[in-house]
Amino acid sequence: MFRSHNVVTRIFDRQISSPPPGAAVHYARRFYENLVPNFTIYEVDCPDHLFRKFTDDGQYLICFSRNHQKLIVYRPTWLSYSCKGDCASSCDLPPKARRFESFFKQLYSVSLPSSSNELICKDFFLYMESNRYGLFATSTAQSPEPTPVGGGALLSVPSIETITFHLLRLEDGVVLDQRSFHHDFINLAHNSGAFLYDDLLAIVSLRYQTLHILQIRDSGNLVDVRAIGTYCREDDELFLNSHLQNINETTVGCFHSGLKQRLLSFIFRGMWNEETDPTLRVQGLKKKFYFHFQDYVDLIIWKVQFLDRHHLLIKFGSVEGVQVSRNTDLHPAFFAVYNMETTEIVAFYQNSADELYLLFEQFYDHFQATSRNSYTMNFVSSHSNNMHAREQLRCVKNKASSSLQLMNLQFVKKMLASLPSNCQSQSPSPYFDQSLFRFDEKLISATDRHRQSTDHPIKFILRRQPYTLKFKIKPGPEAGCIDSRTKKISSFLFHPFLPLALSIQHTLYLQPAVVNIHFRR
Repeated sequence: MFRSHNVVTRIFDRQISSPPPGAAVHYARRFYENLVPNFTIYEVDCPDHLFRKFTDDGQYLICFSRNHQKLIVYRPTWLSYSCKGDCASSCDLPPKARRFESFFKQLYSVSLPSSSNELICKDFFLYMESNRYGLFATSTAQSPEPTPVGGGALLSVPSIETITFHLLRLEDGVVLDQRSFHHDFINLAHNSGAFLYDDLLAIVSLRYQTLHILQIRDSGNLVDVRAIGTYCREDDELFLNSHLQNINETTVGCFHSGLKQRLLSFIFRGMWNEETDPTLRVQGLKKKFYFHFQDYVDLIIWKVQFLDRHHLLIKFGSVEGVQVSRNTDLHPAFFAVYNMETTEIVAFYQNSADELYLLFEQFYDHFQATSRNSYTMNFVSSHSNNMHAREQLRCVKNKASSSLQLMNLQFVKKMLASLPSNCQSQSPSPYFDQSLFRFDEKLISATDRHRQSTDHPIKFILRRQPYTLKFKIKPGPEAGCIDSRTKKISSFLFHPFLPLALSIQHTLYLQPAVVNIHFRR
């Protein structure tokens, strides 16, 4: 349906007409078709910081110092200026407008590491919108030599002397609580090793194969809820210790962890129930369970996410695949749904299972597990809630299924490789709403990732008639890079609801990044 491109007309239509029931928010978001960033300030004079992201409520811009020692928090403001003449749009912006401080006000700068050998992890940040708390992480360098194994630690997993999580009140920069892990390994890149759901925080200890569940209280305290791994219930350790006198040492040495025992039991029961004939049942167990028993025993936790307050989606894989420097897609992987309250495995899938893929395709938003307190994150486009994203996925799927069956299998594995999802890894900006705009997802998308930079502008085109170009985002210098041989990558930070975005172009050399500000003039 054609809509006017005149802002006044759209406002007038909004006043005299009402949207259908339940569609008020989506109807209001269509206003962004007329409200777009239409001006760019290239090579902004700004501090040499590492720009992380906007908070989901748009109140804060999170940055880190280049030496990974300080957290710098800004508040977005808006450019204010005056000019002479009748037509303000024809006037050049004053020199002050080309400075970073004209758009952002620094609130504070805080040093997070407790020692000089600790650094802030620039790729880790989680935001608790209900209390406006930020969770940050610092760590020491990875140990160059193998650390002695003890307490069930895996020798094949690297060790970091200290990893500390800092809970900070973003309003004033006060550190409210800290939690440290010693001689452990937690994958902090892109929030992979931690998942925040409402006030619950899950942290994956890869080295000790433990899921630490913490609660963030309103007072700003990190409180232990449970540790899932060796034990599943709070009294499991007490129960086992009280019965050790009746169990010889040889039997104790054969014990699997509580979580692994539940996984093996679930797999066994599933295969047991496949057949009712005793002979066929025994044959099936020999072929499917006992033959692969050691493979199941060797599975380790790779990653985890919340599905809701009671259920976790846990990804298991081989020890070889846990190395963060390797491509885990090449290794077999399994997914388990675990109920924390009953301590039971309720579902188990291989990463090539069609049944899990169908759930992924139809109910993708449930795998994102956005907080109930989040308002903006509920509108991130996906193939579960957007017809254009769904059609794009089906085109890729049909292309894969038209080839050999092996290609279709690889397609399923590739799609399911994104599970469990990284927490808070997508931008809720309306300009990534695929119902409103069309853009090249190879160059830019809502997902928080660096992209291969291009000297050509990235175009945002109206999804509806008249399908016109609404605005462009061009990273890097206005005239382009002189040396085309230099490899460049770009990152984009879009404000969650304002027509404001930052494009940052980096090079592989230790040169200052080129920062452009895109806004509505």
